[in-house]
Amino acid sequence: MDIVAHPVVIYVPGLLPKPVPEAHRDALLRCLLAGLRRVDVPVAESIAMIKGGFDIVSWTYDFYREHRDISLDAAAIEAVIANPEASAQDIAEASSWKRRLARWVYSIGDRLPFLIPHLANERTEMHLRDLRRYVNDDNGIAEHTRRMLKVPLRAAVEAHRPVLLIAHSMGSVIAYDALWEMSHNDIDHVDVDLLVTMGSPLGQRYIQKRIKGHSMVGVERYPNNIRNWKNLVAVGDLTAIDPWLANDFSEMLELELVHSFEDAELYSAFRQEGAQNVHSEYGYLVNELTARTVASWWRSQDSLMAAN
Repeated sequence: MDIVAHPVVIYVPGLLPKPVPEAHRDALLRCLLAGLRRVDVPVAESIAMIKGGFDIVSWTYDFYREHRDISLDAAAIEAVIANPEASAQDIAEASSWKRRLARWVYSIGDRLPFLIPHLANERTEMHLRDLRRYVNDDNGIAEHTRRMLKVPLRAAVEAHRPVLLIAHSMGSVIAYDALWEMSHNDIDHVDVDLLVTMGSPLGQRYIQKRIKGHSMVGVERYPNNIRNWKNLVAVGDLTAIDPWLANDFSEMLELELVHSFEDAELYSAFRQEGAQNVHSEYGYLVNELTARTVASWWRSQDSLMAAN
């Protein structure tokens, strides 16, 4: 009797401490399933039922040596699950001239790094500090972080499971670097069917000058193990200073390293104690566009669903 190799969704979070892995995975999965149940109930049930159908790479504890208290986010998570569609107020705030001005200011800092100390606020400085720690591979932390992602990717390949890799924020940089390394050695033969990046900083010049392969040319410059890439960006997300990635990585299409590359925009409904946070991973995962992307992919890869 043939063993059915079910698809797997692997999720890579971004910077800042996250809740303990079990609580974090549960919250993330609840948001994803809530979105899926609004667009494709059978897919939601399939992911919920299959053991290992949704896996997360819990790298942040090793990076920060602390967990975030999940109770701090509980009310906001429940609220966005109950009301995942952006309101008129959400849309207005995300599209406001203040948010557009902030993006413009950050873009200047990205192009002229010597201005960053004069433009960055305390939160931005903290993110830059953590980013530098990763880029510099302090005490081998970056290599260790990428290794944590490579383990489930290798396991999926060995089990012949199709992979949807979802990477939020800094997680997209980690995913890109890990995939580049795995595609340029003689050991790994990983094939990610769909990479979904959310709120990604990969459009920033600062990042592009530091990701793996940046100094190479041609096929050596990019990962060659991503079949399709979809980049999701919330309107007003200031981590994605340059929200469009398809133009930055268009050579991957020209070299036929990816079959498709798509940028898509969404509005987030996530609020924390009344304050809008369009960059939140929970807001991205519960969104209808994310749900439709995951549902379409899952149906195309799950042999049991495709047969019905």
